[in-house]
Formats: sequence, structure tokens, C-alpha cells
Amino acid sequence: MANINGQVTQFNNIEVLDKGYVRLEAITGKDLSSVNSAKVSFDKKATEFTDKERRLIKYLASHGHTSPFRHAFVTFECYAPLMVARQWWKYIIGSGHEEIEKGMQDPFTAWNESSRRYITEKPEFYIPAPEEWRGVPKDKKQGSGGMVPLEVGSVATDNLIKYQKIGLTLYEQAMEKGICAEQARLFLPAYGLYVRWYWSASVQGVAHMLNQRLAHDSQAEFQEYAKAVYEVLLENFPVSADELVKLAEEAGA
Repeated sequence: MANINGQVTQFNNIEVLDKGYVRLEAITGKDLSSVNSAKVSFDKKATEFTDKERRLIKYLASHGHTSPFRHAFVTFECYAPLMVARQWWKYIIGSGHEEIEKGMQDPFTAWNESSRRYITEKPEFYIPAPEEWRGVPKDKKQGSGGMVPLEVGSVATDNLIKYQKIGLTLYEQAMEKGICAEQARLFLPAYGLYVRWYWSASVQGVAHMLNQRLAHDSQAEFQEYAKAVYEVLLENFPVSADELVKLAEEAGA
């Protein structure tokens, strides 16, 4: 349970893919927070959100004045395949221009991930259904195109399950033989392996990720997570989300 804009709300998982989820873990601020972050320049403060405040958010967003949107923060717990997690991680490394030039991460974002150096929780893997396998795009060197024939997808799903079972068996055997967890994990098929992490970012930082990952040409699996994050952002920062995130309608979010 948590308090959002004066109301007690239960944070529930939004299911994504076959086993994944996104959950709002914590929140600081609301649309009015960004308004007052801008108004402080004139030593003013609003106590309620009216059409005047709505127009101010629209002005800030449309003119690229993003600093007021960095005073409200959200923390998500995410559970996703490694191939999604590693793309998501780029929004930690690349979230600040000065920091990225120095090879540092933005101090105003955070990422903490579960580690198989310390845990032996049973591994879970992402397994696309036979009808979910995509083909090679015709007009570019990366990404994906339309769906492959169902018979091709069925073979791919079966082969993936067999491959993952082999890796899981070898991982468990290594652990039983006394090999440390941080080395035994080498046997686990990596890209489909589910990992769990906390991600904290400002409203502006979340919107930046969404504007890239709701795009129709972004990785489809990441798009599904972006839709879940957008759902949370829109519920808690409805005006800011509507003004800052411009690709939601295109993505069907």
C-alpha cells in the first residue's frame, strides 16, 4: 500500500510477456510538483491543479523546458528477459550528457539488479509462442519484420525449450558438484533469462525512455514493457505524461 496524490493505492504487477511484469514500487510528486518547480523562478506556488497549471505543463513540454519534470520521481520493480534489461540499462548510462562523456552514470537515476552471484532462485526463461517469432526486416539491418510461418515458429519454440532445459540441467549439476553460483551461471542461456531489478528515474527520464521504446521500430518485447510503464506514468502524472510522451497513440499504449 502507498499514498499517491492523497489516496491509498495498492501497487499491482502489470503482466508483460509470458512471465514478466512491471510494478510501481514508490512515487514522489505529481503533476503539481512540476508546476511548482517552474513557478519557483517567480517565487510563486500553486496549491491546486487548474487549467492554468495544465497550460503551463503544456508550455514547458512543447518548448523543451524539461528541468521541472526532474523533481518528481518514480521507482519501478521490473522482471524481464536479459535482452530487454540490457537495452533498458542504456537509460542509466546515457541519461546525462556530462556523465556519459566521463563514462559515469547519471547520479539522479538508479538501477539495482538481483545477482546470481548471491541467489539461487530457480531460473525462468522467456519462451515466445510459435506464433510470436518474427522474421528479418527487408529494408534495414536490425530489428524485425513480419511473423514467420507457424511451422517455422513451432520448431523454433521447441528448440528453444530444449536448449534452455539443457542449460538449466548443467547449471543445477554444477551447483550440486559444489561449483560457486557466480561460475555455475555460465551454463544458463543468457538472453532469454529473466532478471529482476529496481529502476528509479524522474518523470522526464521515464518519458525519454518511452518516446524511444514506444516507437514502432523498437524491439517488440521492449515495447510491451514500455506500454506498462506508460500506463503507470499516465495514471499518476496524467498531464505530464500526455504532454511529454508523444508516441503512445502510435504504439497503441
